[in-house]
Amino acid sequence: MFRSAYADVPAVELPIHEAVLGHAADFGDTPALIDGTDGTTLTYAQVDRFHRRVAAALAGAGVRKGDVLALHSPNTIAYPVAFYAATRAGASVTTVHPLATPEEFARQLRDSATRWIVTVSPLLEAARRAAALAGGVREIFVCDSAPGHRSLLGMLESTAPDPAVPVDPAEDVAVLPYSSGTTGTPKGVMLTHRQIATNLAQLEPAITVGPGDRILAVLPFFHIYGLTALMNAPLRKGATVVVLPRFEPDTFLAAVQNHRIGILYAAPPIVLALARHPSVDHHDLSSLRYVISAAAPLDARLAEACSRRLGLPPLGQAYGMTELSPATHVVPPAALHEAPAGTVGRLIAGTEMRIVSLEDPGRDLGPGEPGEILIRGPQVMKGYLGRPDATTALIDGDGWLHTGDVGQVDDDGWLFVVDRVKELIKYKGFQVAPAELEALLLTHPGIADAAVVGARDDDGNEIPHAHVVRQASAADLCAQEVMAYVAERVAPYKRVRRVTFTDTVPRAASGKILRRQLRDRP
Repeated sequence: MFRSAYADVPAVELPIHEAVLGHAADFGDTPALIDGTDGTTLTYAQVDRFHRRVAAALAGAGVRKGDVLALHSPNTIAYPVAFYAATRAGASVTTVHPLATPEEFARQLRDSATRWIVTVSPLLEAARRAAALAGGVREIFVCDSAPGHRSLLGMLESTAPDPAVPVDPAEDVAVLPYSSGTTGTPKGVMLTHRQIATNLAQLEPAITVGPGDRILAVLPFFHIYGLTALMNAPLRKGATVVVLPRFEPDTFLAAVQNHRIGILYAAPPIVLALARHPSVDHHDLSSLRYVISAAAPLDARLAEACSRRLGLPPLGQAYGMTELSPATHVVPPAALHEAPAGTVGRLIAGTEMRIVSLEDPGRDLGPGEPGEILIRGPQVMKGYLGRPDATTALIDGDGWLHTGDVGQVDDDGWLFVVDRVKELIKYKGFQVAPAELEALLLTHPGIADAAVVGARDDDGNEIPHAHVVRQASAADLCAQEVMAYVAERVAPYKRVRRVTFTDTVPRAASGKILRRQLRDRP
């Protein structure tokens, strides 16, 4: 068993809005959130006051403890206000990909029994369609303004008292992101107030921020990485978060330059742009002190090319998963020069790890031996919503979460992720469940069988690669038709990006697809 070198931290027994904003008054007029496109700024005092006003208005609208509210928006400075307002009103927040199709959105609404939606006017039609398909949604609010819908801006005028909702941090679910886990279709991950707040405390000894630090939030808040690293963690400590709705190289680089960003939490596609995009040479990025990449594996050569081009210390990485609130490992900024290339970091405080044999899961392995990574700690999720069997398949009776990742540890405790047992594909940090795409492919009249695995594109990104068996009557079915069929029915990040036609899909006697055989094919 491997244990963190950091001292254990006590569990944070607070609602997440108190864990993050409980000291907002100490930071007062310090900028908390800045719109990276137009400069609109909210101070800590304003964020604290605004989220309380919106919480009061939500309670007045009927939001009650135990309700689920869907937050459906790109990154804006209103997103944290909406999130903390919802939890203060007693709701659990299910975060939704802003590019989800109405059908995908509706499945999440139904599964989570969502009663309320907060969206933005450009996404309102998709939210309306999803609510109609799902049923059970009482009202759709907008962050900005739209005819016929109550606005969070209008809610700031509320004079009702702050809702006094009792919260049990150990049991009450604060956020309900959707994850495919190690396999299957997306499932609601129940993360309690204590779990996500304690994970923030676990990270602090290794990677701290504070007043004067400026962080660029371009990774999405709806993703647990963005929610933790770019929203909860910096706002808990008085840092300033500059918010962008999406990654566009020139806008992104201008924001780093104009707002003097010092800390950048990234994913591999952003690291790739920093290493190769010609616009980098036309911007002053000298304010950057370090870059941490997570959400998907980062090629060591790409990391080196990026740090060399920017004149920065070696890039660090972090590791975790949604079911782990999400963090378990990080390369501390103070250790960037000593960390070996390719490591995803060392265990954060209060976290234990085992590496077990793939052939004999009861056998623990030592340094230098690759096996499945198991994690135990206070950040392990409460479970999958309404799926006890899936929960027990992932978390064993001793509390160990089986990540489905294959890793090995060196003698100094640095973890390297070297392969994956799980079927999940990470396209630019977003989860793509092969089973979901396979089920969709099989609805095409020209497809007899299909399997989807992860493959690498020319930039080293993992992409969904479909291996397709044509129906006898569809000999002229082409790859472009298959990709277009999927693209019309899923969010952009889930699209099939490579198609190979094959005579058969390899399967075990049980019927399970032998994905490793497909991944090994040229």
